Amino acid sequence: MNVRRRVVSPVAAGVLAIFTSLTAAGLPSVAHAATDGVPITHEENPRVPEGAAWTQTYFPSSDGSGVELHADILRPAHLPARAKTPVILSVGPYFSHAGETSPGGFDQVGPSPRFQDLIDGARLMERGYTFVMVDLRGFGGSTGCLDFLGPGEQADIKAAVEWAARQPWSTGKVGMYGKSYDANTGLAANVLKLKPLKAIVAQEPTWNRYNYLYSNGVPRSNATSSPRSYYSIATMPQLGDDSDRYKANADYEKSHPECQINNATSTQDPDPKSAFWRARDFASRAAGSRTPLFVTSGFIEDNTKPEDMQKYLNNHHGPERGWLGQWEHVRGNETDNNGQLKMGRAGWFDEVMRFYDQHLRGIKPSVKDPAFSVEDSLGDWRAQPTWPVTNDSYTARLSPGRYVDDGGQAAQRTVETPAAGWDIEYAQAAGSPTVAVVDEPGNSYWSFSTPASKQVRLTGTPEIALKTKGEGNVWVRLWDVAPDGRATMFNEMVAALNDRSTSFPLKATDWTFEQGHQLGVQIGTITSRGWRPVPSGQTITVTDARLAIEVQDPRFDSPTQGDRSPYLDRYLTANTITLDTVGAPTFPLRVSKKH
Repeated sequence: MNVRRRVVSPVAAGVLAIFTSLTAAGLPSVAHAATDGVPITHEENPRVPEGAAWTQTYFPSSDGSGVELHADILRPAHLPARAKTPVILSVGPYFSHAGETSPGGFDQVGPSPRFQDLIDGARLMERGYTFVMVDLRGFGGSTGCLDFLGPGEQADIKAAVEWAARQPWSTGKVGMYGKSYDANTGLAANVLKLKPLKAIVAQEPTWNRYNYLYSNGVPRSNATSSPRSYYSIATMPQLGDDSDRYKANADYEKSHPECQINNATSTQDPDPKSAFWRARDFASRAAGSRTPLFVTSGFIEDNTKPEDMQKYLNNHHGPERGWLGQWEHVRGNETDNNGQLKMGRAGWFDEVMRFYDQHLRGIKPSVKDPAFSVEDSLGDWRAQPTWPVTNDSYTARLSPGRYVDDGGQAAQRTVETPAAGWDIEYAQAAGSPTVAVVDEPGNSYWSFSTPASKQVRLTGTPEIALKTKGEGNVWVRLWDVAPDGRATMFNEMVAALNDRSTSFPLKATDWTFEQGHQLGVQIGTITSRGWRPVPSGQTITVTDARLAIEVQDPRFDSPTQGDRSPYLDRYLTANTITLDTVGAPTFPLRVSKKH
């Protein structure tokens, strides 16, 4: 194996020599823990990525609260200590030295391997980038109480970006990188409009934090379990060979019981208009923001669902890039057991680095990447200048009807799929299916469109408006109904009904209907395992129902490279039923002839 030489400053070299002499004298060494600013390489500690020099530091948050934030810094080992580089920053709850969501079985302290795939796959050290991981308050080596992306954590994000920009080894230009929670911190950073922040890569984020626990006043099934899970991450036991300062910070919650109390109570407000959730509504707060964004989102994923994505992107005014398609909660570079890319599209790290080089270094890309690369429900990829591209939009008047809000007690089908271990990122329990399973129709009624005369695509964010009598809840689902009655559920949303009139958006979608297929709209009581409603038992009469949709003509697609994502077929199998009858069509499914 080739061993790279490490260049360190004279001061660091002197300190390292002291550590070496102490070790030779038989005294215990803590050099492998990157204490006192001494850089540690892979050769000295195998948990450090090859080609990197690891140090740690602490700095205060920006809100004057006294919270101390911990950072792990990975610098190119071949560069002088003060050589200026751009910085790629991740801020989140998953960077503990002991493990991401539970103890990781490490036998010595070291930096989190959470994004070692980026460091290695993008050759960050070789390219001359610094990579920094900052623990949000309450996690890892940082003090304070976890804040579920609220004002406290937003202050941490601001502090981290500004700290990274002013370091002597920084060019002052910072990019952010993450997936899931640490993608959410990127979206939060964008709304803070931080001058040093020049680029954000956010994979599978929530666009409005409320939507992770609630839907229009109805608790999701994880409304209490997710806050508990994050508290368990915050209180994870640390490694014995970590520094006293790190371990003391990690034990902050032991002497601050309010952390658990606040976490357990403050997240339990179902009102999206409360002050608590308004502070976390990044889709609304993105208005006028301009930081260049590169995002990914799975239209049919079952964790951080694409809700309020269109609202966020519409409110954001800066350059936008995206990979959007039919996958689960995965990274752009992830592969399955067969080596197949889970998103189906090749070149994730190359495209990401062209994005960073352009915005952090001013290097014009040698390859022209699509602004948006989109996989539709047929597994076909296309390039677009933005998302969505709409050729027509109209409001369909649905049938009136009624249902009893009784919770249904409908039978649920079981699909045998490989199971995975518990991971808060994937929001699934050990032994649970790895794909969402459709619930059988419960107490509900249907409306059907005319058959499509040619291919037509639903894109953007459908919105439903209801006029009702009776108190209770509503569950709206959209189905692709084939001529033989086979129907695939591809979009759904629930809400607590308001007095007489209720309107809400569904999830963002990109679903192509083949010729002869119909759009089915099901309205009824909530029987899904995905939510925890309190049924009213009342009969709900829907006197008026309207569905606003945006449609696109696939004839105008510009194909781009990409294969069918493997999750799509699993999703279709798990979410397809056969309807006994299909009612008479009451609204059109079409793209206007003028297009």
